[in-house]
Amino acid sequence: MDRIHPRARHQGWAVGFGDKPGRGGAPAQRWHATMGPMPVQDDARENQMIQLFNLTVPEDRGRSDIDAHLNIDGRVINFELKSTTSGSVSTVRDFGPDHIRKWRDDLHWIFAFYDKSGTKLQQCVYASPDDMEPWIAEKERYVRPDILLANSLPGLVTADMVTAILGEKETYSLVDAKWIMKNQWRAAQYREQQDVAGGYSLGRMTEILQQRARYVILRGATLNNPHIESGYFEDFEKITEEHASKLRELVRAYLSKASATDDATA
Repeated sequence: MDRIHPRARHQGWAVGFGDKPGRGGAPAQRWHATMGPMPVQDDARENQMIQLFNLTVPEDRGRSDIDAHLNIDGRVINFELKSTTSGSVSTVRDFGPDHIRKWRDDLHWIFAFYDKSGTKLQQCVYASPDDMEPWIAEKERYVRPDILLANSLPGLVTADMVTAILGEKETYSLVDAKWIMKNQWRAAQYREQQDVAGGYSLGRMTEILQQRARYVILRGATLNNPHIESGYFEDFEKITEEHASKLRELVRAYLSKASATDDATA
């Protein structure tokens, strides 16, 4: 009898291992890691990966930057989950400094490779932080000149630029600040930045314009959805069965190696 996870049944996809009856009296066929009829959606594939690898979902999953956790040997390992139906793996729409920081913060990865229909899982790959560093470093190098500009040029924004845009005022209003920052800030941030009664001083508005300048430059410093090409995974171990136990074996091997390296350089 097939073993289906209750959440998988509820969400309309099947994950498990069992004997699938053949058609027209044909012999039963062994099946493994497949999904039932459903639209090709990233969130459905992500849910399948979470179940296959027995991962934990963050309580604030909708707002969290972390896709899943692995609790292992008293440690919590953060995971990024990616899937593809084409071989290469898409990452994020606007790759920039925030993603570099996130991905270098001891983040582990699982990549799932499906057939073109997105219904059959063919294989998975685990990648440690060290495994992903060459790819991250390559993309960082690509955007580095723009990041340097974003960190340097806003300092050239002066009070004269503020008055050229908003005019000379004793106190600048919330409307003035919103005209500069637009939807970049939430209401609470606008309130926190007020430094005089009823609004903002010229000095504070200059700082706000500098922040806006940095934001605008960084928007241009992003890389649009950089892909990880299939060749990058050529030498990685492929996971096709016993997903949960194999992942733990690979993670423990990485943690042991990282610990030994730390001890040697201490």
